[in-house]
Amino acid sequence: QNGSDSRFTIILDRRLDTWSSLKISLQKISVSFPGNLHLVLVLRPTSFLQRTFTDIGFRFSQEDFMLKLPVVMLSSVSDLLTYIDDKQLTPELGGTLQYCHSEWIIFRNAIENFALTVKEMAQMLQSFGTELAETELPDDIPSIEEILAVRAERYHMLKNDITAVTKEGKILLTSLEVPSAEDPVGSRLEHRHHVNGDWQTVNKLLTQVHDMEIAFDGFWEKHQLKMQQYLQLWKFEQDFQELVSEVELLLNQQAELADVTGNIGQVKQKIKKLENLDENSQDLLAKARFVILHGHRLAANHHYALDLICQRCNELRYLSDILVNEIKARRIQLSRIFKMHKLLQQARQCCDEGECLLANQEIDKFQSKEDAQKALRDIENFLEMALPFINYDPDTLQYEFDVILSPELKVQMQTVQLKLEHIRSAFENQQAGFRNLTDKNVKPVECVVPASDNLMRSRASFSPKHGKKTWRQNQSNLKIEVVHDGREKRSSGQSSSLDNDNTLDVLQNHVLNELIQTERVYVRELFTVLLGYRAEMDNPEMFDLMPPLLRNKKDVLFGNMAEIYEFHNNIFLNSLENCVDAPERVGPCFLERKDDFQMYAKYCQNKPRSEAIWKKYSECAFFQECQRKLKHRLGLDSYLLKPVQRITKYQLLLKELLKYSKGCRGFEQLKEALDTMLDLLKSVNDSMHQIAINGYIGNLNELGKMIMQGAFSVWTGHKKGATKMKDFARFKPMQRHLFLYEKAIVFCKRRVESGEGSDRYPSYSFKHCLKMDEVGITEYVKGDNRKFEIWYAGKEEVYIVQAPNVDVKMTWLKEIRSILLKQQELMTVKKRKQHNPLTDPDHLSSQRNDERQHGSFLGAEEPAPEPSGALAEVQEAVPLVRAEAHTGWTQMSAPAELSEDPEEWPSNYFYASYDDNEEVRPLM
Repeated sequence: QNGSDSRFTIILDRRLDTWSSLKISLQKISVSFPGNLHLVLVLRPTSFLQRTFTDIGFRFSQEDFMLKLPVVMLSSVSDLLTYIDDKQLTPELGGTLQYCHSEWIIFRNAIENFALTVKEMAQMLQSFGTELAETELPDDIPSIEEILAVRAERYHMLKNDITAVTKEGKILLTSLEVPSAEDPVGSRLEHRHHVNGDWQTVNKLLTQVHDMEIAFDGFWEKHQLKMQQYLQLWKFEQDFQELVSEVELLLNQQAELADVTGNIGQVKQKIKKLENLDENSQDLLAKARFVILHGHRLAANHHYALDLICQRCNELRYLSDILVNEIKARRIQLSRIFKMHKLLQQARQCCDEGECLLANQEIDKFQSKEDAQKALRDIENFLEMALPFINYDPDTLQYEFDVILSPELKVQMQTVQLKLEHIRSAFENQQAGFRNLTDKNVKPVECVVPASDNLMRSRASFSPKHGKKTWRQNQSNLKIEVVHDGREKRSSGQSSSLDNDNTLDVLQNHVLNELIQTERVYVRELFTVLLGYRAEMDNPEMFDLMPPLLRNKKDVLFGNMAEIYEFHNNIFLNSLENCVDAPERVGPCFLERKDDFQMYAKYCQNKPRSEAIWKKYSECAFFQECQRKLKHRLGLDSYLLKPVQRITKYQLLLKELLKYSKGCRGFEQLKEALDTMLDLLKSVNDSMHQIAINGYIGNLNELGKMIMQGAFSVWTGHKKGATKMKDFARFKPMQRHLFLYEKAIVFCKRRVESGEGSDRYPSYSFKHCLKMDEVGITEYVKGDNRKFEIWYAGKEEVYIVQAPNVDVKMTWLKEIRSILLKQQELMTVKKRKQHNPLTDPDHLSSQRNDERQHGSFLGAEEPAPEPSGALAEVQEAVPLVRAEAHTGWTQMSAPAELSEDPEEWPSNYFYASYDDNEEVRPLM
């Protein structure tokens, strides 16, 4: 029995003992027994002498014992039955209880040892699980396979240990079981009562071992699955990276074939190279399809990195499509270029044959009518053969070859066209003379063979109105380009083979002409859209064709297109047209109006909303009717995209113009204009990403200017304080899109949305924000040179960031360090102001005297107090960092030059709305 009301009975068998020994035992019991004592039954000594001493001694000491102990002296064993049931007494005391004390000790030691073994086994399993969670996994496949094999071996060893402990417990439990049915009932009951508690203890320990084994097996099954999936992911990632590298290599090789310059032999060589490249791409595409299929199998098997695998498959499929389309487009382009060269070659050959024919028709051979008729037939035969080249359609040729026409090809076309015109004119004169000769039989006028030196002199005949663009409307298929007065005068002394300076001048004028002509087309298209669509939305006669909800969406659908049109039509187009004879003015034309181009950022930011409206109402009768009236082949969505295409086209034209303007006036300003337009495109792109951020509490504009943005892999961790187990259990990093502002770094998660156009305009979910005035960085992380750390508050929270490549990492580190240095300089200025000696009264007094003498207030020049510690080291690093900023940070300075902790920049604050449960996928 257990409890405070339990009472104990002690039996002292002193039949073979003495009174003195009995007395000592009673005294010890009275002093040391901790429980509630009910009776002390004493079997007194049986010898006559000791029994007499006992009776006498107990009689004299009875009062002392009775006050403390309820003692009862018994003469024989049979007297015990008066106080205790015989079932509770062993045979030597006259009872029937089967009990062996030595056996009880053996069982007790076995049970305690088994309990200790179970405890140690539990600790071993816990230690093994902790080791698996905290061990950092390697970044190479052989090491991963080795770790997986070692862990599997340890698992089997622990499993064998569990089996051995279970077997030991079962043996012990069998030893404690109730006797068989053949034993007497009383004996079985007595034995059960004796071992029931020990049996329950061992059975409980065995149950605990069994539960631990089940939990351990479940843990290992999940861990092994994770490890195998982790290994599969690495192999898949390795195959993916290899394929991406090979695809990019082929894309670069085909991009090298994009140059449209060169002769027909070079074009043939490019076509041959393209065919070889296409053959290589077929094997590569087959590998890509196999890797994509493997990725789909991993995803179907519920891989923990499902999102990443699907993303990689989509990227690989996208790159494969790009490769196929680029090779196809390059084949079409080279085929067109080859066709163009072939036409030019045939046209030149035709001109040469015509010149030979005219040169062989000497005047003294045509004295008779018959000779003149024969020469006339020769001319008619030649003109019939040359008819495809002389009678061409300029519009058809422009439509077919405009995409691949380079400035060099345009010059060749112009030269051949002039030559054909001369040949045709000469043959027309020759025909007229021969017809007169056959009719009147008179001596013909001597013909003049057009030499190639005279080809460039006749340009003025194709520009009757100087300074305007004219085409000779013959049935032909060669384009005649714009010719201006200045170029006509300059061309009078040129030969058929232009020198290098004149060629660059021609190419420069071609690009400038293209810039102006495309600007005119752009303005005309904007006007057509605004008049034919936007204005019609206010026309009451069109209301029946328009859904009611669309009527109020005009400003969203067209954005600020009207503002863009007003700028280009009233200002920018006129400025470009003033540059027609002065290419050096193009650079200032862009620079003076760079602020006006910011309206394109507003238009691009509205573009997703505009496309959403168009997608919803594109099939309505209103838009179809407007398209029919305007006779447009393309829908409104194509024209709404024109401003986006135009703003990206400027930098391409400026690059081309810059290419042919080296050494010319205005070159530096033209280069600055190109940089301005590239910065504008970056600003527009960044603003498109910023408006896609959702969930940020506050105004993102308060964080300052966006410096950079990009996608990274991010791990979170702790370098001080308690470490969360889930941080060690993460195999897959979080995919985060980082936005670097002047005052903060914003972490976002790119949201994957299904549906058409979801990839064009991404969406980002805000995760957390690090203020730049409290941020620190560690530039080098062991294991991968693409990684760096962003941390705060003495490294209490650490974010390991992995860039796509080293160049991206170095660019980000450069910008972050630049921001940190600026903040450090501002902090130094504040400290100097706090310690400014101008606050001293004596100094102010002396300064007032100087002021009276000089008539002005002059501040005393006194050195600022020297900063100490890390602040001084950071200030010493400022010149070094600034110097490196001019070199592009291609090589990092030695870390020891910055601080005692060379790769770290201190921080002490972190602002976040971070969800600890976000994307935490533990290994176990």
